[in-house]
Amino acid sequence: MTFLQFAFYAFSATLVFAAGMVVTIRNPVKSALFLVLAFFSAACVWITLQAEFLAIVLVLVYVGAVMVLFLFVVMMLDIDLAKLRAGFTRYLPIGGLVAVLLVLEIALVMYGSFDVSEYNNPAAYGVEYSNTKALGARIYTQYVYAFEIAALILLVAIIAAIALTMRRRPNTKYNNPASQVQVNREDRLRIVSMDSAPPSATEFLTEAAPTESTPEEVES
Repeated sequence: MTFLQFAFYAFSATLVFAAGMVVTIRNPVKSALFLVLAFFSAACVWITLQAEFLAIVLVLVYVGAVMVLFLFVVMMLDIDLAKLRAGFTRYLPIGGLVAVLLVLEIALVMYGSFDVSEYNNPAAYGVEYSNTKALGARIYTQYVYAFEIAALILLVAIIAAIALTMRRRPNTKYNNPASQVQVNREDRLRIVSMDSAPPSATEFLTEAAPTESTPEEVES
């Protein structure tokens, strides 16, 4: 076994372990950290397959931006984990059945049409070879329709997320920008007329000094 094969199997095993921990661990912060490990392992696997551009994009975009946002949201939200796990046992048989069916489908596909001997190692290229240029040429020529369909699906997902976020719910407070723009100065500001000259020191002491009561007032 060569060093490249050893690295491929090591990173693949780490990827499978991290992916399993993402869906089985209960702590959401630890789950997100295992997802970061899974992304790093997948990037290392892509490097062994001479897909350096995809590996760098995976690390920079997902690990550097998306996962930081995930961790920020998970740590800022007050998530009731007991409430989320309340119906876990009720749906466990259905989830287990779906998982078994997926494993059987993957096994049938690999047994029927996947043979390691049919797929050789990637050819070695010289220093002038550009992985980014080759990937761009394939995407915008051979897979241009699939690329445009994926972009359209992502656009629909973004619009749906915005629509779900901006929907009006009865218990949600929101601002109306049109009403804020149309407000008048008299509705928000009241001018009070006051004397500009401050009181003198003697007047202040006279008003603040306690008054002495006479014996007649005390007896009464």
